[in-house]
Amino acid sequence: MRAFTIAALQLLLAKGDNTDVIVREVRSAKARFPFLDMVIFGELAVYGANTADAQPNNGRAETTFSNLARELGVWLIPGSLYEKAGALVYNTTPVINPDGEIVTRYRKMFPFLPYEQGVEPGSEFVTFDVPEIGRFGVSICYDMWFPETTRSLAWSGAEVILHPTMTNTIDREAEIAIARASATTNQCYFIDVNVAGDLGVGQSCVFGPGGEPIHQAGRGREIMLFELDLDYVRQVRERGWHALGQVLKSFRDADIKYPAYGGGTSEALGALGPLEKPQVRKRKDAPTGFDTNTIGKR
Repeated sequence: MRAFTIAALQLLLAKGDNTDVIVREVRSAKARFPFLDMVIFGELAVYGANTADAQPNNGRAETTFSNLARELGVWLIPGSLYEKAGALVYNTTPVINPDGEIVTRYRKMFPFLPYEQGVEPGSEFVTFDVPEIGRFGVSICYDMWFPETTRSLAWSGAEVILHPTMTNTIDREAEIAIARASATTNQCYFIDVNVAGDLGVGQSCVFGPGGEPIHQAGRGREIMLFELDLDYVRQVRERGWHALGQVLKSFRDADIKYPAYGGGTSEALGALGPLEKPQVRKRKDAPTGFDTNTIGKR
């Protein structure tokens, strides 16, 4: 059994600097559960969704979390924070090992456009290996709405997808459905950690490689502890969940050319118009009961 214990921290966070809160919560979790291997929390948990708080790599936040991971001897996935790279800003998740080393960083590929303005998309899929345990992949929030992102991580051997999220809008139920479908169709653990309080609506969720629910949080503070068995992932991929569909093998063996991946765009998608914020409808065009208030930023 390749067992690995994770604590997902769904924290009540305010806008602004949450570093001290996060450090305190991580220390508390490790003190309560000394056998913890990894701690992860939600997207933009450190400073919230203000690009003015972007930091360079190895800035104050990353240094603080590297020292904390080394002190406690845990893998630490501090959600994400805005990374300043010259004139550009990325939404970036650092991955810190128990020696305090940043082993990799993942830049969100699909910023939540047209609302997450001023943020550049990343271009590289990121996986990392935990020695003697297995391979983990990283994606962030809106990425999972594009199933190609999770499939690419599974294609690269990821057995666990770590997915920090910051959602405060009414589509959270849809995201939970996507998280479950992502686990099922890629035969992996899918760990979706949302923020709570002023930044999000919580309802973090964890699904197993058959799509089975392991936990779904409420809307408040929760310290979610769960143990993964990565040998179980291999069994599901080799034999099928309960000896049923061997999804990844069929995907591997299929000789299919997908029109969507041939380059360019389709007439149908081209007709949708530019990617921009919806405008207020003219009164005569608005359906009964349509609310023209702007959508809350994620």
